Amino acid sequence: MRPRNRTVSARIARQALGAAGLTLTFGLAACSGGAVPAANSKTLSAADVDPAAAAALPERYKSAGVIKVASDIPYPPMEMFDENQKLTGLDYDLAQALGAKLGVRLELQTQAFDSIIPSLQSGKNDIIMSGMNDTAERQATLNFVDYFHAGFSILVPKGNPDRITTVMDLCGRNVAVQKATVQAEILRSYDQQCRDKGSEPVSVSELPLETDVQTAVRSGKAAADVVDSAAAAYAAKTAGNGKIFDIVKDPANPAGYNPVYTGIGVLKKDAELGKALLAALQAIVADGSYGTILEKYDLSDYRVKETGLNLGTAKP
Repeated sequence: MRPRNRTVSARIARQALGAAGLTLTFGLAACSGGAVPAANSKTLSAADVDPAAAAALPERYKSAGVIKVASDIPYPPMEMFDENQKLTGLDYDLAQALGAKLGVRLELQTQAFDSIIPSLQSGKNDIIMSGMNDTAERQATLNFVDYFHAGFSILVPKGNPDRITTVMDLCGRNVAVQKATVQAEILRSYDQQCRDKGSEPVSVSELPLETDVQTAVRSGKAAADVVDSAAAAYAAKTAGNGKIFDIVKDPANPAGYNPVYTGIGVLKKDAELGKALLAALQAIVADGSYGTILEKYDLSDYRVKETGLNLGTAKP
């Protein structure tokens, strides 16, 4: 997913607003370094615990009773606030389900996406759930517990005024993506194909937040937003009650371009934590709650066919 997926001077204002809303709703204060505890987890019940997953969890997390989750909030539909300013979204709901199986709270903390891996390396957070794509480059630092599989889509203004029909129609145009995501790299991989057809390469603008990217498209500063298919579908459906954006439908790529796995990022040194999270994911797949959560956000098409670690570089 994220280029980000899964993007941010608008971020400063948005973080201030988010922090104020969180303090009001959850009674939580902002942390140093820009991280804000986004929400408390639901009340834990011993009846929900999966014995195998809980047994695999390293003792320090059992003792703490919490796993801190770095998440670049908001990034709908992965993580966002509802009309009551309560945290919701696919990643949030999955975090609650996984925590229930492990017998600990998974507590989301807002963290800028371009500093999300360093937040683990510094010890501020323990894992990442933020629509992060499982790539070979990121696997040099992280293990991924993969839970989602989707491509990237092209989001354009309503009515598609530039008549963009495929990714090659982006050649010579200004296209916005979220900073620190893989989308910029993907677009630049088309440079030679653009030249071969007598056009300039795509001009890629990298912005802090996905919301900033969408604002650039709405204002005409960018012809399109190349973003995870799930985020594109949500924006097209909800922005202005569906009157702001369209998704480019490319018959040759019905599931989006360059489908990739999205996963929970865990530092290599915390491999045992990754194994425990995988066991918890397998438990929510088995009891049906994984499927129910995907259905809630109309994301069933992007379920993983089988669970695993580091599927992003697995051989077919």
